[in-house]
Parts: sequence; C-alpha cells; structure tokens
Amino acid sequence: MTLVDIQTRLRGVLEYRDLRSLPAWKRPLIGALRIVWGIARELAEGQLTLRAMSLVYTTLLSMVPLLALAFSVLKAFGAHNQLEPLLLSVLEPLGEQGVEIVENIIHFVDNMRVGVLGFIGLIFLIYTVIALVQKIETAFNYTWRISGTRGLAQRFSNYLSVILVGPVLVVSALGITASVMATSVMQQAMEVQLLGDAVQLAGRMVPYLLIIGAFAFVYVFVPNTRVRIFPALVGAVVAGLLWQSTGWVFAAMVAGSTRYAAIYSSFAIMIMLLIWLYLCWLILLIGANVAFFVQYPEYMLVRRGEVHLSSALKERLALRVMQLIGTRFHAGRGAMKLDDIAHELDMPVEAVVRVTDALRAAGLLVATGQDPVAYVPGRDTDQITLKSCLDAVRGADSTVPGPREEDPRIDELVEELDQALGERLEGRTLQALIERGGEATGERRKATGQAGIA
Repeated sequence: MTLVDIQTRLRGVLEYRDLRSLPAWKRPLIGALRIVWGIARELAEGQLTLRAMSLVYTTLLSMVPLLALAFSVLKAFGAHNQLEPLLLSVLEPLGEQGVEIVENIIHFVDNMRVGVLGFIGLIFLIYTVIALVQKIETAFNYTWRISGTRGLAQRFSNYLSVILVGPVLVVSALGITASVMATSVMQQAMEVQLLGDAVQLAGRMVPYLLIIGAFAFVYVFVPNTRVRIFPALVGAVVAGLLWQSTGWVFAAMVAGSTRYAAIYSSFAIMIMLLIWLYLCWLILLIGANVAFFVQYPEYMLVRRGEVHLSSALKERLALRVMQLIGTRFHAGRGAMKLDDIAHELDMPVEAVVRVTDALRAAGLLVATGQDPVAYVPGRDTDQITLKSCLDAVRGADSTVPGPREEDPRIDELVEELDQALGERLEGRTLQALIERGGEATGERRKATGQAGIA
C-alpha cells in the first residue's frame, strides 16, 4: 500500500458523513481524529499563531496594570502574599529565570500605588486591563465564528467582575485546600497508608484541577455566545494536559539553554518569556477550538469561510428546516433551537442561519428568544405553502442588481419555470409535508419492529 493509498483511506474515514451510522466504539475515535484534523487545519492557515502573537504583545503591556489591580483587591482581603506563588507556578517552566522575572514583576507592582494615580491614571490603568480581556474575547469570537462583540457597558461590567473577583476565587480555593489539609481530622487520616497516599495524590491533582477549572471558566464566559459546560470542560482538559506537558518540555529546554544565553546575553531571559507566553496563549486557543468542534461537530469538515450554499441546497434546506420546526411545534414541544436544527441536519450553524434569516424575512418563521435563538412557524402550517418556502430562499443573499437590458425572452422563460413550479406544488402545504413525514417515520419503525421479530 502506497502513501497515497493511505492518505486516501484516512481522508475517506475522516470525511465520512454520518458518524451515527458507525458502531458506538468507533464514533469517539473518529470524532477525536476529526478534531485533530480540524485543529491542524486551523494551525496551517496561520490565524491561531497570529492571534497568539498579538495576545503576547498585549500581555506585555497589560501585565503590570492587571497584577496591580489584582494586588489591590487581594490586599483588601489580606491575601496579597499569595500573588507571588501564583505567578511562580505560571512561570515555573522558566526555572531560575522565572523566579527572577516574578521578583521584578512583584517589585514593579509594589512600587505602583493605585491610590495616588489620580482619576485619569486610574481610568488608563483600567482601560489597559480591559483591552487585554477584549483582545482575548476577539480571539475566542474568531474561533466560534462570531462577528459581533458585547456592548460597551456589558464589556465593562463583565470584564471587571472577572478581573476583580477572579483572583479572590483562585486564592480562596488555594486557602481552603491548605486549611482542610491542616485540620487534625485530615492529619489523622493521613496516617493511614492507603488513605494518606490517596490524599497526597489528590493534593498533587489540585493545581491541575485549578488550571482546568480556570480554562473552562474562560471558555464559557469570554466568548460572546452560549458555550455549553461539557464542550468547555473537554477543551479545558485538553488545554490543561497540553499546558503541563509543554511546561515539562520547555523546562527541559530552558535547563539546557546555556548556548542561548551565550548568543543573546541578557536578552535571553526576555526571549524565553516571550516564547513561553506565546505557547501559553496558543494552548489556550487550541483548547477553545477543541470546545468549538465538540459543540459544533458539523464544522470539522468545513474550512473557515467555505460555507457556500447552492440554490438547490438552499431550497432543500429550507424545506427540511420548516419541516423540523413544524413537526416539533405540532408535537407540543415548543420552539426549536438553532443549535438543535444544525445538529439534526448535520449542517454548520452558519449555513442554517442563512436559510432561517430568509424564512424569517418572508414571515414564515418567528424567533422566540435571543440566547439561545429558537424558532416557531410564523403562521398556521396549513397556510404555509411549499412554494412560499422555496420563494423565500431563492432570492435571498443577492447583493447585486440584475443584468442591464433584460431580454424579454429570458424573462418569459423564467416566468414559465416559476409557473410550472407553482402548478406542480399547487395546494401542497407544510402541514401535508409534516403529515407525510410522520407516516414515513411510522412505516420505518413498523418495518424495523417486524425485522426484529423475524
């Protein structure tokens, strides 16, 4: 078997359309391979690396102001001494150079007096910190295919709540863990060998769990969209494992980097810091991509910017969307969410949105919520003709006028085609399509039951 044959077979497995038809044990494996394939494609396109570099630059500008605000908040709770160990754990792969960097940062933060900055200085300090979080949100919105951003007031309140409350929660978690470990009951339990080993293992796992929890919180809170808990946790676990494994490799590289110091002299420590910050942001963005692909597996086989629909596919998709929403509404289950429609049809959300927007503009669908968006039929299903569903999407997404000097013969031909379609679909409504779909489903279930009995 040649290399081309292997690539062809692997591509056929990765691009297999319907994973639900595969055995249960194969689905997670092929799904994981697809996620790796999708992330490799994102890295090859270069946008992830560019955004990670941009975040490194913003981090260097915002690091001291961010730590100054966190230091001020922690000082009010008497926990400001925990800031240095927290930074040491983040920069641990840098070794002795990381300790030197942390000492310099803490020295800068100690010298910064937030109370004497004045109103303009305080506003600039807060703006610098908010700019960092906004840059992170922009990078995450790119991952989640979102073009809009939060409003100014919402950004200000949400970002400050994370910046001010986040350090308190992290330090509180560390303090509670240390207090529990120091209790007499826990000390007595530690004397039992098996239980003591389990407690020590759990104690070693606390930093990893805190990192995973912090990543999951960022993945849920920062993007300007609704991120479910399970995909965020999967992305956080992957990012946490990458963080730790990359940290070990980077620490080994730093330990043997004497020749870098000989080449770059005193700049070596700064270069190592820049590389580590870049890797940290890249890992965070990779975890966000994992969460996105877990929540929207339809995008694994679609390149960014390649969601283009032919006229035939738009018409077919419009009928399927109206059928799904109408069937759910008639069953008494209320509105159907946009994500559920995309999952049911195994289509990217972006493609479904183009069709639902056209159907809404024609008055055939009505949105019942904003977060998450859900739809119900715009009027009675027996009053919605199949011809109106097709007409709603046939002229959608057109941004240019028609050709100049229209030919009457072409106009007549197009009109004849439209009349023929109308005559063919005359009297056929969405209600009839829903009823036919229910009869077909019942026949399939009956046939499946008879085959099982046989």
